[in-house]
Amino acid sequence: MSIRTTTRAVLGGRLRSATGLLSGFAATSAAHLGAILTGTSVLQHATKPALMPLLAAHSLTAAGDRGAGAPKLLVPALLLSAGGDVLLQLGNDTAFLAGMGSFAAAHVCYVTMFVRRGALSDRRRALVVAAAYATAWVTLVGRLWPDLGELRVPVAGYSLLLASTAVTSAGLGWRTGLGGGLFLLSDTLIATQLAKWRELPGHQFWIMATYILAQYLLASGTLRALPEEDQENAKTAPAGPAPA
Repeated sequence: MSIRTTTRAVLGGRLRSATGLLSGFAATSAAHLGAILTGTSVLQHATKPALMPLLAAHSLTAAGDRGAGAPKLLVPALLLSAGGDVLLQLGNDTAFLAGMGSFAAAHVCYVTMFVRRGALSDRRRALVVAAAYATAWVTLVGRLWPDLGELRVPVAGYSLLLASTAVTSAGLGWRTGLGGGLFLLSDTLIATQLAKWRELPGHQFWIMATYILAQYLLASGTLRALPEEDQENAKTAPAGPAPA
């Protein structure tokens, strides 16, 4: 068997694995959202912790299938988000703050990754986007502040990191930019719950639907934006010793 044939077989296997993992993520997402709509709490708690690990595994496999290494901070960002998902399900104040901390660490990973990928290279565009999100952040925090009680400072600090993800994600393309904006929307809906504002019909459904879509767009957009030189370097790397 030639090196070319072996390489094709490996890439074909990776493609099937990536597709299977993405299908698993989609099916688990659908099951989770369906459980919210039907009030099936057991299924909600069973499916939520699996969402981000499935997306992380898909991202890692899909990057390999494209002949490139996955961005080093993408998988940690998704797994830290998974940790936050689990902690928020515990339902007590300590776990909530720990979950917020886990998500904050995920946002640090996202912001660092996007900046390293050149998200701020267009300074004029970055300033315009930053000004828009800064205005939204000041307005939102100002409105929520009187109703957040002891959570004022943690929510304000976390939301600043969240807005930073939204700003830097916009510099990598429309897909990641939309993902960053949806992540901000999802967590804004959570913040209105904390402030005990009037909830939307199906409030929890919209929180999770926007969150799941946001994470998918951030991950898939990051993979689509992989520099061509990364892919070419991987493709020209030695595939292993030639058969005798």
